[in-house]
Amino acid sequence: MSHILPGDREAYPEEPPESPWRSRLPHHRDHTKSPLKRITTFASILLLCVPLLLLFRHLHGSADSDIAATEDYLASRPATHHRIPAVPTSVPVSATVEIEYGPEDVDADDEESAILVEPLPVVPPHPMTFSLIMFSSDSASEGALLIKSIIMYTSAPVHFHIICDEGAREYLEGRLALVTRPRHNIFVRFYLLSHEEMMARIEREGAITTDHSAGVPGLMKLFIHEILPDTVKRAIFLDTDAFFISDPILLWNRFDDFTEEAAVSMPTHFDQSSTEWHDANRICSCVMLLDLEKLRKLRLMDSILYHENDPHGTPALSPPAFRDMFGPPGGSGHYEGVKLGDQGYWWAIVKHNPKVLQHLHFDYEVSSCLLNMYGAVLGDDGANEEEAKKNQVHVVETVHEGDLILPKVLHFNCLDGTPRFFEWEGWSDPTHWLTRSWGPAVFYHVGVKWLWLNQGLKDVSSVVVESARHIVFADERYGHDMESDG
Repeated sequence: MSHILPGDREAYPEEPPESPWRSRLPHHRDHTKSPLKRITTFASILLLCVPLLLLFRHLHGSADSDIAATEDYLASRPATHHRIPAVPTSVPVSATVEIEYGPEDVDADDEESAILVEPLPVVPPHPMTFSLIMFSSDSASEGALLIKSIIMYTSAPVHFHIICDEGAREYLEGRLALVTRPRHNIFVRFYLLSHEEMMARIEREGAITTDHSAGVPGLMKLFIHEILPDTVKRAIFLDTDAFFISDPILLWNRFDDFTEEAAVSMPTHFDQSSTEWHDANRICSCVMLLDLEKLRKLRLMDSILYHENDPHGTPALSPPAFRDMFGPPGGSGHYEGVKLGDQGYWWAIVKHNPKVLQHLHFDYEVSSCLLNMYGAVLGDDGANEEEAKKNQVHVVETVHEGDLILPKVLHFNCLDGTPRFFEWEGWSDPTHWLTRSWGPAVFYHVGVKWLWLNQGLKDVSSVVVESARHIVFADERYGHDMESDG
């Protein structure tokens, strides 16, 4: 910066001289034109304005004709109606609705919903539907992070169907109560299941059991299609130790990849093997797209009620698959040697019926367990595709060999020693490869406040919460329906 010295002040007088342009102004003001020149100028302006006026009147008349013709055309057309998917009426989160079983119109089109008339049809996107399972406050605290990430990134309305216990419901309701103005409508229904109700359904199946840490609630992943109302046609399931770093609509759109026979989509890892697990590590039931309607038609799981009420009805899909992989039930009456909980059973089902399985891209299950996040890490934001591929692992001899993995869902499983993955002691070690690779993403998503999700306009979007008790599984409903028909 330059400085003005005392001797330089004359170069910057307090009253600078008048602008030379101002000094010339009086000369122009005093200059007058002769009368002949003024008459000539006025005539020229008049001759120019008359054609412009005529042109304006012509164009204005044409526009009026076009508008009139358009109005006549629209009046003569029959109105075309567009159904809008039903959206539940908003209720305060603190006043949770208690129902015996959900209204049958959830996620279904409403024949009597508001209509729109052409030429301006505006149909909101059908809500993405998630079905999650959470038992205990620890599970709910992980699941809350998953739900938070979905709300953070979603570009469409979202429905959550959460199978849980009272502890999980209370924890989640506390977080959801902080959100009153989401960017998109949110509908949440809790399906409160007791241990006795879950065990009763497993016993009606007859032969499955588990020694996995997820316990009996983990086996409910095999019965989601039976727990949710028939009007819920499709749903995304994720384990609670996962969260999104992308718009979940990208995962929802993968339903478009389904073949006519496919009913479930999950990541497949046919390069993996484990004799002890019957190779159940070749899939991951931690992220699944479930075509619930197809699973119901296929009758995925067996029940003694099916045999009692309709002995000649559709046979369940799973029993021959289980016997083929595990042999007949052992002395305890259960299949023996089944590992990885529900995943062991899912693997038996899709291995025996490969057409029901649709592969899900690795992008949607970037896992810390066995797969080392495929070598994808934060940092080096200027890396090109060739450089990024050099660092990838566990993609050789898979369907994605040669592809670039673009992380969209992170899955932090196999972090032993903690019931909540984000409290794993390894996060405090800056030298650990997982902390270096993805620690900042975990810290950020944990730290985002639920209050910050209030990004919508007032009275435009809402959060609706319901609780359903005394859940009736599909096999029980089938028995009731058969009795009613009889």
